[in-house]
Amino acid sequence: MTSDEIRSDEIRDGVSLTNLDQPLFDGAEATKRTLVDYLAAVAGRMLPGLSERPLSVVRVRPGQPPFMQKNTPKYTPGWVRTTRLWADSSKREINYVVCDDRPTLVWLGNQRAVEYHVPLFRLGENAQTHLVLDLDPPPEAGFDAVVAAAALVRRALADDGLTAAVKTSGSKGVHILVPLLPADPDDVAAATRAVAARAERLDPAIATTAYIKDDRHGKVFLDSTRAYGATIAAPYSPRIRPGVPVSFPVSWDELDRVTPADFTLRTALDLLGERDPWAESMPAAQALPADLVAEGRTIPVARVQAMHEGKRRAKAREAAEKAGDA
Repeated sequence: MTSDEIRSDEIRDGVSLTNLDQPLFDGAEATKRTLVDYLAAVAGRMLPGLSERPLSVVRVRPGQPPFMQKNTPKYTPGWVRTTRLWADSSKREINYVVCDDRPTLVWLGNQRAVEYHVPLFRLGENAQTHLVLDLDPPPEAGFDAVVAAAALVRRALADDGLTAAVKTSGSKGVHILVPLLPADPDDVAAATRAVAARAERLDPAIATTAYIKDDRHGKVFLDSTRAYGATIAAPYSPRIRPGVPVSFPVSWDELDRVTPADFTLRTALDLLGERDPWAESMPAAQALPADLVAEGRTIPVARVQAMHEGKRRAKAREAAEKAGDA
């Protein structure tokens, strides 16, 4: 057997694990064993955010760039639960993993699945389970800018009687989630746009809803497009970033005393102890206020608006170039 051949190192939860001591990826400062150990230990707290949802993972193989995987590979064991769903974007059925138990999570870790992304709906349901704002800072901003923008979103929600939980995204921003009573997906999308617009109005020097990056001018982007088939990094999911940060729940009172780099594959379990702060911090499901939905229905969908604006600007540049050549 050559060093390049697969080696079975141990069996855990009935799953044969291989090449556990290989580096996870450049800059990870962790091995595949570190990932599998983390997933096995956090499974009880992570699985509620994955269960009954079609799962997309981001895998990283040695010497290759990371890639998103939705369709299960042919070698997926028969005991792994899957579900077939139609994808309008690719005009085909996708066979997704549904991660309901620890053996499946361990198997995914053995496949070098580092990131775990879930949609905002459960299988067999049409109702979105959460209203989500994804706060994305500009490259030059520190986490203090995100904290300030998150406070605006929290205030905009509170002004309409809504409460939310917050977690780091595992990258540079945060996710703010409001659990919902069953609601029409169009109403949820509209309400999300309205919350972002209201937060922006509270302090337009800090936050922006501008979808086009050139229009953000160093402000934190309040991304209101997490609706319909959109996904977010699941609570406790690692991310493929230097040091392998983890999407980690943070209390509102502690948000200004932490940074996303505090929560990594190596530190998260010690910080958690026996607690499940995501479950502890999540409010009860709430109804969407009618005024929020009504306002949101007057706000254009960001992606559509950006697409039309991009075409308009391209035509303007083309006209200017022709005029310059004349």
